[in-house]
Amino acid sequence: MTNLKAVAMAEPMLATPDAPTFYFIGVTTSQSSSRRMFPLWMQALERPDVLLAGIDLEIHADPDRYRQVVAHIRREPLALGALVTTHKIDLLAAARDLFDELGPFAQTTQEVSSIAKENGRLIGRATDPVAGGLSLDAILGQDYFARAGGHLLLLGAGGSAVALTLRLIQKTRPAERPQRIVVVNRSPARLARLQQMVEQSNKGPIQFDYIQNNVPQRNDELLAALPPASVVINATGMGKDTPGSPLTDDALFPYNGVVWELNYRGALDFMRQAQAQQAARNLTIADGWDYFVHGWSQVISHVLHVQIDPPLFARLSQLATAARTASGH
Repeated sequence: MTNLKAVAMAEPMLATPDAPTFYFIGVTTSQSSSRRMFPLWMQALERPDVLLAGIDLEIHADPDRYRQVVAHIRREPLALGALVTTHKIDLLAAARDLFDELGPFAQTTQEVSSIAKENGRLIGRATDPVAGGLSLDAILGQDYFARAGGHLLLLGAGGSAVALTLRLIQKTRPAERPQRIVVVNRSPARLARLQQMVEQSNKGPIQFDYIQNNVPQRNDELLAALPPASVVINATGMGKDTPGSPLTDDALFPYNGVVWELNYRGALDFMRQAQAQQAARNLTIADGWDYFVHGWSQVISHVLHVQIDPPLFARLSQLATAARTASGH
């Protein structure tokens, strides 16, 4: 076996790669289970020559840094492409002109989570609507909102929240859509961006409430106003990329509710708050692990131009779980 190690760089990696390289653009990439998972996946896909290189950028980095990274991937023949987390919106805003083509979801959500090369052209795609949708469907089961009722509270309006919202409003059957979605975010710009997408794409009668707020106690109040069986999603990045939770420890989750922490590693304060009430409130709780695996498989399929069918995905998921266990996440 050769080149089966994964590396992480604190600064954008601009040196010419000496082997086929898959880039991972995030905030704390060295702490990700992908470092152990990736070599196992490359073995399973018969591409053990491909290296993983992590690029850590601060949240809302300078646009020039995003452009530097994208230009490097575009320029270097051995730079195969990249998976983007956290920076999906900012990266595209800064480097849109460096892409030759954007996929339909990337155009709609104005974010890029997959950077790939096809016939010498740089292609940007948004994979979260598919990866997040598959994960949410697995958590809720069929026709959840028709069976259970309840609303959806999205804490955060970044890339993951936009992708999940798009997935829900594109559901063709009313039984699969909540009657009401409440979106909370600290910055008005992200809320306005999500609202614009909804107004352009919403084909169903979902009521949307957009609330600008950065006070946890106010989020507690929004949570308390939800009907039973509502779904609450932490899409803020708090608990992984930034400390804390969007809620206080006094927050009361909806009875019979579903709580989804989109992170799978870190302090996970939001998830721990839900776990403290799990028995008393009869909560269904999930972390972001399946989302993580679906997201990586989607991007690797694009970048390496490989078809990942259900049996192969099952094998990759098994390997990922083994890597997670080894990493302690």
